[in-house]
Amino acid sequence: MSSRLHDLAVEHLGTRIVSGELAPGAVLRTDALEDDLRVSRSVVREAVRVAQSLGLVETVKRVGIRVLPMRSWNLFDPSVIRWRLESAQNGAQLRSLTELRTAIEPVAAELAARFAPPALAGELMGIAASMRTAGRAGDADAFLELDVDFHRMVLRASGNEMFAALGDAVGEVLRGRTSSGLMPTHPNEDAMQWHVDVADAILAVVPTPPARRCSACSGAPPTTSSARGATCRARTRPRHEGGRAIRFQIIFNRCHTD
Repeated sequence: MSSRLHDLAVEHLGTRIVSGELAPGAVLRTDALEDDLRVSRSVVREAVRVAQSLGLVETVKRVGIRVLPMRSWNLFDPSVIRWRLESAQNGAQLRSLTELRTAIEPVAAELAARFAPPALAGELMGIAASMRTAGRAGDADAFLELDVDFHRMVLRASGNEMFAALGDAVGEVLRGRTSSGLMPTHPNEDAMQWHVDVADAILAVVPTPPARRCSACSGAPPTTSSARGATCRARTRPRHEGGRAIRFQIIFNRCHTD
């Protein structure tokens, strides 16, 4: 079986379902898919198996291939995320993923500050420095891939395997918002600095809450007195638990505009 034909069949089926072109409850027939895609039955069957594994369809005996509602989809699968980001309803997917990142990434950064091995934390700082170099050189593609690596590494450095498993999902939203034209063509200097600050805090070089800066990678700076107060308390709290615990301030919305 041609790998390219298989991939095209999966993309065709997945895109049509996720975009809503094929509504939940719609019934597909194998022979109709063969005609639509101009591929063999074996290619269609394999594409349907992939769609089943993603929760997009189910096969019903003597009925056909039935499209399933979103609640059945594997919403964390990178392909499903990408298809949603490429659809006309990409705003809802971006919002959901941003809310997920807001809840998870600051906590991951705090755990990384407490438990990450020095070598891993040092590698994170190296990526942040490379991001600044690529950004100032105007190399948007290199900057994007380094950004993906940075956020994946923060999740991995947390030591929590569940957080680390979200790396591909975070990578898809970072790429998706760029391909959707939601990011500036030239990386913002402040955004580059925030990544350096996150890495710096995780290394425990400066007792500044990493999540305050990591949050700023996709959010706005704190404007309320309570947020400012939490930040001040974080800065004055003594470091303990192995000398690496740092209090995090969660903001996490700004990278969508910077």
